[in-house]
Amino acid sequence: MELQGKVVVAQGGGPTAVINQSLVGVVLESRKFPQITKVYGAINGVSGIINENFLDLTQETTNNLERVAVTPSSALGSTRDKPDAKYCEQIFDVFRMHNVRYFFYIGGNDSADTVRIVNEQAEKSHYEFRAIHIPKTIDNDLMFNDHTPGYPSAARFVAQSFIGLNLDNRALPGVHVGVVMGRNAGFLTAASSIAQKYPDDGPHLIYLPERPFSMTQFLGDVNDVYSRLGRCVIAVSEGIQDENGDLIMQESGDSEVDAHGNIQLSGTGALGELLVRQIKKNLDIKRVRSDTLGYLQRSFMGCVSDVDQREAREVGEKAAQFAIWHDTDGSITIQRTGYYSVDYQIRPLEDVAAKTKLMSDDYINAQANNVTDAFKYYLQPLLGTGMPEASRLRVPRAEKIGEGK
Repeated sequence: MELQGKVVVAQGGGPTAVINQSLVGVVLESRKFPQITKVYGAINGVSGIINENFLDLTQETTNNLERVAVTPSSALGSTRDKPDAKYCEQIFDVFRMHNVRYFFYIGGNDSADTVRIVNEQAEKSHYEFRAIHIPKTIDNDLMFNDHTPGYPSAARFVAQSFIGLNLDNRALPGVHVGVVMGRNAGFLTAASSIAQKYPDDGPHLIYLPERPFSMTQFLGDVNDVYSRLGRCVIAVSEGIQDENGDLIMQESGDSEVDAHGNIQLSGTGALGELLVRQIKKNLDIKRVRSDTLGYLQRSFMGCVSDVDQREAREVGEKAAQFAIWHDTDGSITIQRTGYYSVDYQIRPLEDVAAKTKLMSDDYINAQANNVTDAFKYYLQPLLGTGMPEASRLRVPRAEKIGEGK
């Protein structure tokens, strides 16, 4: 059966460097089908839907869509709204009013849950409707996905940042703490490990939210590395927590709560400053610094992964194909089929909605202060072509002939 009506596509949650590729994939693929009467883009995600703030993307030129596709951040704007059943009922009422028959929502696990609830509303009302969740998150934490669009480019940014931090720290030794995004999953922080080219390269220590963080162990680890190398580079996830599940950042006393009741982690240097104070207070190390990468990780234009660009486009295209060709609802997933190739499948929305994937145990070392080669093997092809690498001078020292000998 050909389901005739409008398409609505929206973007939710944090922007990424490649989310517009998915948007353009949906738009261009949907416009091929005669049963699609209009393709609308909802401004600012689900809030745009309930307020009927739509752009008619049927009228946008292909040339400009392609230019938008390679532009980071969310072209339609985004939202942090987390719809409940009543909110989703409003979404469905707008869809029915506009004869929207296809809904594509690009986002993370909360976005998948929104699609699930709206789809249930349509089923209860016996309204013919197809709803597809399109994966997107730099956190890389969607279930049943090998990885998610947005993560490879953010990981590339993190890897390059720590290449630079390591070089800086090697030239002027001391301790440097780099804080990376990641509330529950440490995939992005772990990407810093790509900076480890030579045996003494940092980050020498990596701390992830998947393992309890002990300040005592942390200080001991830092002291051990500094004693051996005379310097130490540390990558730490903003979401690290103690054995009781309490965020370490809360100890700074500088934490705020967001609209969903979560401790705000990004946009502050509080965790880095807390760790710097602990190192200075407890270890005899004078030069201790920290940087918080913050929102720079999400939409940085200078180091986008070409693999990420390609796959983000394809998940958008596949979403339109599954909904319009195959008359199917669900969440698009990326499956790795070789080194390196992928396939796209569709899963029931409830498999992905409101669930979080964590890093595999075999990606984290036994001491819980670094990652394994298995993780680097997993990550390397996602970073794309042209990854820079640092090199060192290899000549011997000249012989001293003066008094300094």
